[in-house]
Parts: sequence; C-alpha cells; structure tokens
Amino acid sequence: MRVLVAEDEPVLADAVGAWLRAGAHAVDIAYDGAAALERAAVHDYDVVVLDRDLPAVPGDDVCRRLVAAGSAARVLMLTAAGDVADRVAGLGLGADDYLTKPFAFPELAARVLALGRRVRPAAPPVLRRAGIALDPARHEVVRDGRYVPLSRKEFAVLAELLRAEGAPVSAEHLLEKAWDEHADPFTGAVRLAVLKLRRKLGEPPVVETVTGVGYRIP
Repeated sequence: MRVLVAEDEPVLADAVGAWLRAGAHAVDIAYDGAAALERAAVHDYDVVVLDRDLPAVPGDDVCRRLVAAGSAARVLMLTAAGDVADRVAGLGLGADDYLTKPFAFPELAARVLALGRRVRPAAPPVLRRAGIALDPARHEVVRDGRYVPLSRKEFAVLAELLRAEGAPVSAEHLLEKAWDEHADPFTGAVRLAVLKLRRKLGEPPVVETVTGVGYRIP
C-alpha cells in the first residue's frame, strides 16, 4: 500500500516509516500539515497516519480537508490525548481509526493494514492465485508449497498483481503503490522488480507482460 505519515516529531515519524516499509508498504513522510496536504494532492494514498498536533496546518484541519476533497484514503489519527471525548472528536472529524501515544509499532502496523483493506474491494486475508499464496500480515509468499523469499518491493508488486484478480496492472500503478515519492519513474525499477519476481517464483512462468498495458497473473 501507499501510506503517508504526517508527524512533526522526526524521530517518531522516521521510526514509523521504517516499520511500515519493513511490511512492504511505500511510505512518504510529512513533518507538518501543509506538507501533508501537498503530498495528498499529488499521490493516491491508501492510508494516512495523521498526528492531531501538527504545525502549519493542524491535523484536525488536514483530516477535514481530506474528507472534503473526497479522498479515498483511510485516516489513522494519532494523539497524546487518550480520553473518550478526544477519541470521539477525532472520529467525528472523519478519521477512520484512532491510536493514542505512546503506542506499539506492531499495533500501528496492524491497524494500517486493516484500514488498507477498506480502501479497495474486500480481499481475503491471504491472496491466492495460480498456486501462489501471499499473506500480507505475515509477509510470507508460498508457491505450490514452496516458500518464496521476496524483497519488500517484489512483495508489494506481487500483492498488487494478485489483488487485480487476473486483470492487467500498469507499471504506473505499481510504481505508485510500491515505491515512495523519491522513486524515479524513468529508472526501469518496475521492470527490474518484475524480472526478479519471475525468477524467484520459478517455473512455469506466471507473471505475463501485456504489451502496452502492464503485467498480470492470469
């Protein structure tokens, strides 16, 4: 998934980003509300991890603007205030979930994954096709009973192909979902990731190239 982390404490923001990237998510980071809105206007995020106490534009206003703009992104709101009234207020702004600080990174990652499932049509917990089973929660891939070790980018690309249920997926979509904002669209990163993915999945080949369109797993 593509995730935006909007948090003004750099150490915490970077730690959250690193934890989510370890789960094969593409993560962008904004240290204030204005930067968060700028990124949300450019990128198609699945989940926004949003601190309520942001400088420049407060987190509450960021949430309101995302909702008003019709953003499909699910919002996980973070705050140091944990009483019921604060949680109710946060959810009333349009947030989809609420997590108080301090929090455990595994819980945050689990909530992000759960919110991401709501953005698209419901998918099973384990994605299966063509003898492949991909478990997003455990970050595991098995093909015909054989464990397949994948890098984070390869895992993310495979997940998008499986979610498409046989439909072709463009390189642009894969770049948007599996890489962060620093990715160069002209490097051939997607083509290289697909090449390595094919090699690791083994024979018979399962990832097809649809000329002029993208890739698919039929």
